Amino acid sequence: MSIHIKLAPCLQALKPRDPQQNHRVATPLELLFDLIFVVAIATAGQQLHHAFVENHLGSGLLNYLMVFFALWWAWMNFTWFSSAYDNDDAVYRILTFVQIIGSMVIAAGIPSAFQHHDFDVIIIGYAIMRLSLVVQWLRAAYSDVPRRKTALRYALGIFLVQIAWVLFHFSPINFTVTLFFILVVAELAVPVWAEAPAMTPWHPHHITERYALLTIIVLGESIVGSFIAISDALNNQLFSIELLFLMVGGLLLMFTMWWAYFDHSAVEKLHNRKRAFVWGYGHFFIFFSIAMIGASLAAAVDVATHQAHISDVLAAYLVIIPLLIYSASLWVLHEVQHLHGLGKWLYPLSAAAVLTVPLFASDIGYSVFAIALIYALRLILSKSLVNDTSVAHSAEH
Repeated sequence: MSIHIKLAPCLQALKPRDPQQNHRVATPLELLFDLIFVVAIATAGQQLHHAFVENHLGSGLLNYLMVFFALWWAWMNFTWFSSAYDNDDAVYRILTFVQIIGSMVIAAGIPSAFQHHDFDVIIIGYAIMRLSLVVQWLRAAYSDVPRRKTALRYALGIFLVQIAWVLFHFSPINFTVTLFFILVVAELAVPVWAEAPAMTPWHPHHITERYALLTIIVLGESIVGSFIAISDALNNQLFSIELLFLMVGGLLLMFTMWWAYFDHSAVEKLHNRKRAFVWGYGHFFIFFSIAMIGASLAAAVDVATHQAHISDVLAAYLVIIPLLIYSASLWVLHEVQHLHGLGKWLYPLSAAAVLTVPLFASDIGYSVFAIALIYALRLILSKSLVNDTSVAHSAEH
């Protein structure tokens, strides 16, 4: 009885946050979580880079997709929960530290997943993160009576799906790709089911800032990965004009990708439950494609310096495909609502132009430079058309 009395204040302290709170920003603990978490993303990017260079495209992309989903989904769950219930008490901090430890365990297991298709360590790290989150949801259920059913659904759904991951992976059942995607669907269904009785009080401005911060971090990691590859080439005295064009093109590409993402605010989309799910889930393709572009640019450096087992044309398409995924995701989630007339058709037209670049630029360095120029031109034209439309509407009124 005495133990229950001592624990009760900690449980009751996890009250819901005010979704209308002014000046809500990311906390230092959330920033620490992101910075340590991105170590795992960087590790996965390095392994994908090596898979590209060694021409292990099929297995490399499959492993990367599986690993990246685990990383993104764990980050997603932490982010939305903290937006609704972060009270920064001792128990909350400790459980967040446990989730950080889980992300480090996942990072440690990524090389084995790529090299031996062994996901044992990743599954263990994922379980550490997820079970810690279950405890957080039980705390929320204890203290937030109006949303108790929602919190209990989260705790139950996360726990059952996590048990399924562990059982299917460590049992004699063959852990196939089909089974993996079935469990992915189950993971994605948990929030939809849990939020049905009552929505958790996440903060729209806080959520958009958290997503923006991770976008910046992943973009930064991609630039760093490319820089390391270029630095190695220069240290080995492999400089060439083609490499110079690749460096400039890669940086221009990253700058324009940053510009495209931060050109529009998404806060208004998060006031609608359906749009919030589409926007939140749709960011998987944004984060995934940014990280993949970083690995592709690093592989492009190896191709330009003749240290890879893939052709210049294939290397160019390894940059183009994730770029088109990124652009299409932004177009659907952000841009299409703000564009009118010709502006709406700039993305498909530029996509068609980018796809033809490797047919005319035989070397990877010149291909990346041309791709970056087309992408930057599309962005500038799109921005100009939006401004012209805004001016025209203002003049009418």
